[in-house]
Parts: sequence; structure tokens; C-alpha cells
Amino acid sequence: MRRLLFALPLLSLLAACAGPRDDLRNRPLGPNPSAFIAAEIGFARLAQDKGQWTAFRETAAPDAVMFVPERVKARDWLKTQKDPAEAVKWQPHAVYVSCDGNSGATTGAWQKGPAHGYFSTLWLRDPRSGKINWVLDHGDELATPRAAPEFIASKQAVCGSRPAVPIEAGGEGEDMAVGLSGDQTLSWTSTVRADKSRRLTVRLWDGKTMATVIDDQVVAPKQP
Repeated sequence: MRRLLFALPLLSLLAACAGPRDDLRNRPLGPNPSAFIAAEIGFARLAQDKGQWTAFRETAAPDAVMFVPERVKARDWLKTQKDPAEAVKWQPHAVYVSCDGNSGATTGAWQKGPAHGYFSTLWLRDPRSGKINWVLDHGDELATPRAAPEFIASKQAVCGSRPAVPIEAGGEGEDMAVGLSGDQTLSWTSTVRADKSRRLTVRLWDGKTMATVIDDQVVAPKQP
């Protein structure tokens, strides 16, 4: 009985403090770098379970882009793609997350038969529901496989300051696009040149500068 009597004032206090605007279930989710790793691993698992392009379709944001090698709107391009008999396999090696935890970049290695390479994916998270979708997928083949790390590296942008947004412009004949997290602490610049060579650069705010954490450069494809 004493426990019950003690609990009643506490419950009354919590009820008084909690209201429609202070409902725990409706509060924005906090930063969680592991959520982006989980999203990438789930994405890779879905490719094995349901098919490669099916997995891409089901996890893409409405405005997601990919490179084939030119930049394409992912959902439009994926509409006509049939799942290959063997889906590519991949594993994340590192994750970089904005200060607010709503944008992230993962990078790692992929394998398909005798071929292997690397990938980088940009993700956006709904701050209330926690749902994560990819907005940019990029990668290429490598002559030598990327070595798997002992642990997946994780780094989050420094909080407490708001960096200035650098102005970038593409060169003549270049298709350049810049993405930016809502708090401006994670940015990504993707460029496709006229010869179909391309580059993806991801930067993270370290408290002083937007430091480059991913710099993927792909040479122009060989002409037939």
C-alpha cells in the first residue's frame, strides 16, 4: 500500500507536466549514428532477400539520385530495371553524421562474383518518425578490394556552431549538385563531367572547417 501511495503523487506530477506539446512519443529523435549503419545493413540484406533493384526502389527517397554513369533520378531509372539473378553484396565500413543526426553518409565495400568495389550512400532521416531513406548512391569497381575494418568507424559533426555554406559552381559542361544537411554540418557535392568521369565529396563540420571525409573519384568509362 505504501508503494501505491508513493506512486500516486509521482504519477500526478508526470501527468501535470506532460501535455500534447510535451508528449514523449512526439518528441524529435536524438542523434543516432548507428541507425544509419543499421539502414545500410538492412538495405544490403533486402537486396539478397528480395532482389537488388527491388531493394533500391523500396529504400529510395522520392528525389534520390544515382549514377549510371550520368546522374539519373533513381525512382524513374529503377522502374525499368529487373532484378539480376545474383544481387550485389555490400558492407559499410564507416558512417559520418550531421550534428542533428538527421543526415548521414555511409561508405564501404561491395562484391559481385569476381568483381569488387566501393560505395558511398547519403541518407536522410525523418526527425519524428525515424524513417531513413537514401538520397544519393555512388560507387565504382576497384582493382584491389577494400580491406574490411575491425570496427565500423563512426564520426559525428561538431555541434554548437553553424558553419557558413560554401558557394560552389561547376565547370563548363559539368553536372554539379550540392546537398546539405538541415543544420549545415554535413554536405555532399557530386559532379559528372562531360566525359562521364565523376566525383563525390562529403564534408563534415569539425568545429573549424568543413573537413573532407569521403572523396570518391571515378575516371571516365572506356570507349567501346
